[in-house]
Amino acid sequence: MSPVRIGVLFSGGGRTLENLASKVREGSLPAEIHISLSSHPEAGGIERARRLEVPCKVLDYRQHGEALSDRITEELDAAGVDLVLLAGFIRLYRFPPRYEGRIMNIHPALLPAFGGKGFYGDRVHEAVLRSGAKFSGCTVHFVSAEYDEGPIILQRVVPVRPGDTVHDLAERVFAEECIAYPEAVRLYAEGRLRVREGRVEILGSLLRADEAVVPPHPVRE
Repeated sequence: MSPVRIGVLFSGGGRTLENLASKVREGSLPAEIHISLSSHPEAGGIERARRLEVPCKVLDYRQHGEALSDRITEELDAAGVDLVLLAGFIRLYRFPPRYEGRIMNIHPALLPAFGGKGFYGDRVHEAVLRSGAKFSGCTVHFVSAEYDEGPIILQRVVPVRPGDTVHDLAERVFAEECIAYPEAVRLYAEGRLRVREGRVEILGSLLRADEAVVPPHPVRE
């Protein structure tokens, strides 16, 4: 099975990018990161990508405006990616139909709760703590035309403990993100994701060992 060719979009510090790159480097993730794109020129993830020797380009959302999505698509096409991963990317990527089912996002809460426009980073954890929820976690889902919507692939749960600060909860959730996102990519690479009536099913069987081509998108029924 050929490695999945990945493109990563980020807007912040790039910790998720680093986690993915470390899994690729250690051989536990059957993937190659062919391009990373930052929407913010001051994002800490840019330097992190350079240190990790991950190809990185900056597409300043203020400079490109409404054309940002088109520029992103051009770069992803040029890199020949199979799968796009949003990694703390806070802009809305309006992707062409050919990328449907080929874009994933990870959200630091249990969707559909605490999601939508403006819910990112510490804002999410603040909302969880204010709500009095006893559990939080992370969600990996396929991306749709709306923020934090699209079929859910998998979730991991953490407790919200008495006295938690935003930092406490964020670190506990991020530890689970580091497990969940690579697992979702592995499932994709193995051809085990099927979308049926807006829901993701995880198939038990793997691709044949001699399968040479990564499926361009999940099976849809």
